[in-house]
Amino acid sequence: MGKSLIITEKPSVAREFARILGVSGRNDGYIEDSHYAITWCVGHLVEMVYPEEYDIKYKKWKLEDLPFLPKDYKYNVIPSVSKQYDIVHKLLHREDIDTVYWAGDAGKEGQTIEENIRRFGGVREGMKELRVWIDSQTEEEIKRGIAEARPMADYDNLANSGIMRTIEDYAMGINFSRVMSVKYGNLLNDAAGTKSYTAIAVGRVMTCVLGMVVIREREIRNFVETPFYRVVGNFFDAEIEGEWKAVEGSSYYASPLLYKENGFKEKTHAEKLIEDLTNKTAIVRTVDKGISKKRAPLLFNLAELQAECSKRFKISPDETLQVAQDLYERKLTTYPRTDARVLSSAVAKEISKNIRGLRSFEPVAPFVQNIMEHGLYKNIGKSSYTDDSKITDHYAIVPTGQVNEYKSLTELQKRVYELIVRRFLSIFYPPAQYQTVKLTIGIEKESFFAGAKVLKVPGYLEIAGRPDTKEKREKEDGDGEENNPKNSAALLKLADSLKEGDTAEVKEFLVKEGKTSPPKRYTSGSMVLAMENAGQLIEEEELREQIKGSGIGTSATRAEIIKKLVRIGYLALNKKTQVLTPEALGEMVYEVVNMTVPALLNPKMTASWEKGLDGITQGTVPMEDYREKLEEFIRKETVSMINENLTSQIAGQIRPLAGSNAKDMKARVKIGATCPVCGGEIETTPFGYGCSNYNKDGSGCRFAIGSIAGRELNDEEVKQLLSEGRTGVLKGFTSKNKKKFSACLVMTKDEEGKPNITFDFSQNEPETIEGVSCPLCGGAIEIKPFGYGCANYKAEDEAGCRFAIGKIAGKDLNTAQVKELLTNGRTGTIRGFTSKNKKKFDACLMLGEDENGKKVLKFDFEHVEAKKVKDVKCPLCQGDIVQTPFGYGCANYDRNKEDSCRFSIGKIAGVKLKETQVKALLLTGKTEIITGFKSKNGKKFDAPLKLTEDGRIEFDFPERPKPEETKVKCPKCGALLKKSQWYYECDCGFRVNRYVAKVELAEEVLEELFTKGYTAKKITGFTSKAGNVFDTCLKFEEDEIRFDFDRKPEEEREEEKDGTVQNQ
Repeated sequence: MGKSLIITEKPSVAREFARILGVSGRNDGYIEDSHYAITWCVGHLVEMVYPEEYDIKYKKWKLEDLPFLPKDYKYNVIPSVSKQYDIVHKLLHREDIDTVYWAGDAGKEGQTIEENIRRFGGVREGMKELRVWIDSQTEEEIKRGIAEARPMADYDNLANSGIMRTIEDYAMGINFSRVMSVKYGNLLNDAAGTKSYTAIAVGRVMTCVLGMVVIREREIRNFVETPFYRVVGNFFDAEIEGEWKAVEGSSYYASPLLYKENGFKEKTHAEKLIEDLTNKTAIVRTVDKGISKKRAPLLFNLAELQAECSKRFKISPDETLQVAQDLYERKLTTYPRTDARVLSSAVAKEISKNIRGLRSFEPVAPFVQNIMEHGLYKNIGKSSYTDDSKITDHYAIVPTGQVNEYKSLTELQKRVYELIVRRFLSIFYPPAQYQTVKLTIGIEKESFFAGAKVLKVPGYLEIAGRPDTKEKREKEDGDGEENNPKNSAALLKLADSLKEGDTAEVKEFLVKEGKTSPPKRYTSGSMVLAMENAGQLIEEEELREQIKGSGIGTSATRAEIIKKLVRIGYLALNKKTQVLTPEALGEMVYEVVNMTVPALLNPKMTASWEKGLDGITQGTVPMEDYREKLEEFIRKETVSMINENLTSQIAGQIRPLAGSNAKDMKARVKIGATCPVCGGEIETTPFGYGCSNYNKDGSGCRFAIGSIAGRELNDEEVKQLLSEGRTGVLKGFTSKNKKKFSACLVMTKDEEGKPNITFDFSQNEPETIEGVSCPLCGGAIEIKPFGYGCANYKAEDEAGCRFAIGKIAGKDLNTAQVKELLTNGRTGTIRGFTSKNKKKFDACLMLGEDENGKKVLKFDFEHVEAKKVKDVKCPLCQGDIVQTPFGYGCANYDRNKEDSCRFSIGKIAGVKLKETQVKALLLTGKTEIITGFKSKNGKKFDAPLKLTEDGRIEFDFPERPKPEETKVKCPKCGALLKKSQWYYECDCGFRVNRYVAKVELAEEVLEELFTKGYTAKKITGFTSKAGNVFDTCLKFEEDEIRFDFDRKPEEEREEEKDGTVQNQ
C-alpha cells in the first residue's frame, strides 16, 4: 500500500496535521514519513495570465482588440510561489503515493485554489483524490475530516462555481477597465490631478460597493433639514407623557398638514390642535398590561461578527477576519468564513462538548455550569438556532471548547473571542422578559399614547450583557414608539389603579419641535451587512435574517473589497469611527460607470450574479449557460461603450468634483456673469474664476476670484456677488487661527475703480450657547469670530459688558468647554495649551477673581487627569493605561497602597516608546522593529518588543534562521549571496537589506537591480513611516538600494484579476 499525500492551504495547518498524525520528517517544502507526505500551498499557486500572454498585441490597450473573451482561459504559476508549486506538483506525480487528501480551507475559495492546481498541472493517473472538509482545527475534527473524506468529484460543482467567479471577475475587469480607461482615462486623471496616470478600476462587486457609498454620501449632501412639531400631553399627578397621533378617526387622519402621523409641518397647526383640546375631558380608552419576551440573537456568521466588532471595537472587517482566522487556527473557534447563523442538527447533538470545554474559561464559568447542571442545551436541536436548510458550507462561528491557547492571545483577540463565546452561550438561556404597559387616552376624536417597558427577568442578557450607560439601556428597553423612559416607573405603578373609562387629569399640553435627520453614512461594519443583504442596510436583526437572500460578494471576499477600495483611493476609511466616505476620484469613477454601464452599480443586479454562481454550486445552473449569458452581457456593454462618445457629458458631471490640482478640467467654462472691470465674460480657471479677456502672456484683464479664507466659491455664489454686489451669509470660511466662521461677501470699488472683496458680519445671526449666562451681567453668551463674548457688548458703549473668552495659551476652547466653565466655574482637563517657551501642557481652567474683584480665568493644575491611552487596558488588572512623567502606567497605581497595580512602561534601553508602539504592544502582544536601542556597552541595535504573560516587557529576538543559498550573484565579488534573517549578504562583506519599507525584495528584483542598476517596473506595497502605502521603482547606488521616485517606468501596470487595472 502506497503513501498518502495531504495538501493544506498554508504551512501552519500542515504542521498541525503532521503533529496530530505523528509525522516528523521535515523536508524542503513538505513533511514526510513512511505513511504520509504533507505539503502546503501559500494561498493561490496558480492564476490567470494577462492578455498579452495570449498575444503580445494585447500589451497595448486598444479599443479594436476589445472585447477580449478567449474560448479557453490560460493559467500559469505565480512567480513568487513557483518553488512551492514545483514541490506540490512533484508530489502529485510520485509513483509511491496512491492517495491525495485535498485539505485546503473548506469553502469556495479553498476549493478554487485546489482546482487551479489540479487543472493546470494535473494529478498522476490512478491516484485517488479525496476532499477533507472540516469546521475547526481541533485534533478530533481533523481526524474526523480525514476518516470521512469524500471523493473530490463530489465537489465538482463547488469548484466550477469558484472557477466561474474567477472568469467573471477577470473578464469584467479586463474589458470594462480597458475600454473606460482608453476612452475616459485621460479625462479622469486630468480632473483628479493625479501625479502619474492611473487607469479606471472596475470590478463586479467593487464598483457596486463604490456606488452604494457615493449614493449614500450624495443623499446626505442633498439632505435638507425639515422641522416638524409634535403635540404631547402630561396626564395625572405622575405627569405621564402621552404623544398625540393622527390615527383612524382623528380629525387629522391622512391630513396633508401632517409630517407622518405624529407631527405637523407647521407649528401653528400644532398650536391649533392644543387650543381645540384645552379644557376638554380626557378619558382612559385602553390600558394593556403584559409581558414581552426577547430571545437571544442568532449566532455569529462572519458578516455579523465584522459588523459587531466594527461597532464595539472600531476595527475594520479585514482586521476582524484576521482575528477570526487566528482564533480558528488556534483551535479556539470554528471556521470563520461562513454565511450561516445557525447550528447543523449533527453539531447540535454533540454541542455539550463545546459547552463543557468552556468551564475553565473564567469570564463565563458560572453560566456554563448553570447550562450543564440544568441541561439547558438538550432541546437546542429543536429550536430556531438549529436549521440545516440555512447552512451551505459551514455552520455558524462558535467556540470549540478548547481554551488552552487563550492566554497567548492579544488583548483584541481576547475581546473578540469573549464576544463569540457570550453570543454562543446566550442561545441556551431563556428569553429576557419585560413588563409592559400601553395606555391610550382619548379627548373627543383625538388620541394620546403612552407606554412603558422595564426589564424584569434578564434571561440571556445575564450572559450577553447590557449597555454600559443608563441612556443606552433605556434606549434598548424602550424600543417601542410609545415607550418613554421617563414614564416607565410611574406608569407601571399607576397602571394597576387605572381602568377603561376613567377620567385622565390633563396637566398641560406642549409642542415639541423635532427635526428630520439625514441618512447615516456607512461604516465598514454596516457596509458588510448591506453587502450581505443585496445592498439593503437593515438595522433590525430579526428582519435582516428573515429577508436574507443572495448578497454581494462572499463572506471570504467582502472585507478585502472594502480594503481595496480604500487602498486604490476610491474610498476613505476613518480608522477611529470606521466611517466610509467617497474620495473625489471614487466619485469621478462612479460618474463614468453611471453613464456607461449603470448595471454595475445596481446591488440587485450584482446579487443576481451571485445567485447564479450559487446555482452552479447547487447544480441547478449549468456552468456553460451562465458563462454564455455573462459573455453576452460583457460583449454588449463593451461594444456599446466603444461606439458611444460621452466625453463632454462625463466632463460636465466630474467638473464640480475636480480639485485644485486639476489639469485643464476647470478652465474656460463660462458661468454667465460679467467682469466688473472690463465687461468681459467670467469663466472658470484652474484656481477659481477669471475674466475671459485675460491672455496667457499676462496681458489683458486680470480680474480674478480665487479661494477666499480657505473657501472656494461655486458658480452661483460668484454670479450673485458680481450681479448684486454681495452674497448671502456663507459658511465655511477659515480664519488665520484655523477657526471656522460665516460671513457675507461684499464687492466694492476703491478710488481707482479697482474691485475689492470684503467680509460683512452684520447679517450673521448671533449664535448663542444655550443654558449659560455671562458671569458679569447675566446676558447670553454668543459665539464670536475670536471666541466667545457677552451679548450685551456694544462697541460704541463703553459701559457695555466686556466679558469675553478668546484664545488661551495658544488654544481655542470649544463650546462644551465654555459651557462647563460657566456652569460649574471650572472645566475638566483640557489638553494642548502652549507655554511661552513653546512647551505643550495640560490644565483645567477655573473662573476666579483678581485682587480688584474682576472675573478672570486661571489655570488649575491640581485636578489635571492623566491622559488615557485609548483602546488599551492594563495586562495585569484591566485598568486604564495613562501617560505618566516617566512614560506609561496603570491608572490603578496608588503610591500609598502597596497592593495597587505596578504595571508601567518607562524608557527601555534608552528609548522612550511612542503611544502607537505602546498600543501595539498591549493590543497585539508585540511591536514592529524599534530602532535606536542602546546596549550596556553603548552599541546601538534594533529589535521588536514583546509582552509576557506576567506583564513584563522583553526584547523579541527571533531565533536566527540558517542563511539560505540564493541564485543572485554578489555585485562585488561574483559569489552567490546568502539570504539571512534581515539581509542578503556575502562572505566578502557585502550586504543589502532583505526588507525595504516592509516589503521583502524577491531574488528577481535583486538580479535586476545589480545588472541594470534600477527596476523597470514599480514595486508595490511599500509603507512609509507615517503608515501610508506607496509604489515606486528602486535603484542601486553606492552599494545601497534606494527609492527612485524620479524614474518613469517603462511600463507601469498592476492588476489583480478581479478588475483593478492600472496602466502607466
